[in-house]
Amino acid sequence: MSALEWFAHKSLGGGIYWIQERFYESGNRANIWLVRGSQRDVVIDTGLGLRSLPEYLHLAGLLDTESVPGDDARERRGEEEKVPVGCGRRRPLLAVATHVHFDHAGGLHQFEDVAVHSAEARALRRGDNYETVTWLSDSEVVRQPSPGWSARQFRVRPVQPTLILQEGDVINLGDRQLTVMHMPGHSRGSICLHDRERKILFSGDVVYDGSMIDWLPYSRINDYVASCQRLIELVNRGLVEKVLPGHFNTFGAEQLYRLASNYISNAGVCHKVSTCAVRSIASLALRATNSRTTS
Repeated sequence: MSALEWFAHKSLGGGIYWIQERFYESGNRANIWLVRGSQRDVVIDTGLGLRSLPEYLHLAGLLDTESVPGDDARERRGEEEKVPVGCGRRRPLLAVATHVHFDHAGGLHQFEDVAVHSAEARALRRGDNYETVTWLSDSEVVRQPSPGWSARQFRVRPVQPTLILQEGDVINLGDRQLTVMHMPGHSRGSICLHDRERKILFSGDVVYDGSMIDWLPYSRINDYVASCQRLIELVNRGLVEKVLPGHFNTFGAEQLYRLASNYISNAGVCHKVSTCAVRSIASLALRATNSRTTS
């Protein structure tokens, strides 16, 4: 199956594209976001990596080129260049992982420049399929991405990050800036990216319009409560009007406030006890299905 068949996209305007894997029919199917800037483009999360996302971005015409100074003169002289005359040079492309779980980080190995929060950089380097909670079934992939493919073969490949992110870092795209907000809870390295000028929040799995998951390895309820309090503060200060999440549909500030408030309200003793039991079962299952575990 070609990359053009595997993915589909929709323009949200303002240089933002919503991309999904068409034949991964699961609640774990992650949203992939392409944000185009005047000097740099950013892909936020990369899906499973079963087909080439960079190839799709190129073939679908989502990566514009910028002109190369001196192209006209080179063309008149007939000089050979690495970049074909008249084709321009593509803007730098950075793949950012909101966290390293398999449904978001499986395609990172396809990119030259990769960014991840420092708390999860080691897991990504090792290809740690325990921390990446790699859990994929054949029934979820309704068309084989390649002949003979099987979910049992799937692993998040080791990737050497080229950029280690910390709280407050700014990813400069030229005409827009994305500020890194470390929001642990779902995982220890979960981040949001905040376009403050446009009041857009790329929230990863920190928050989406569904039940928030806090029972995985390295999930921490107390951290999640603190992150939700930060989300509420963003709404109260009028800094977010649109949320582009890691799963499901986009939503606005009112729903963001409701989701964050509900999590805090429900994060009592009973929730912590039940979550601890579920986390223990999930950890045992993941260790049984993935040979690479944390030390």
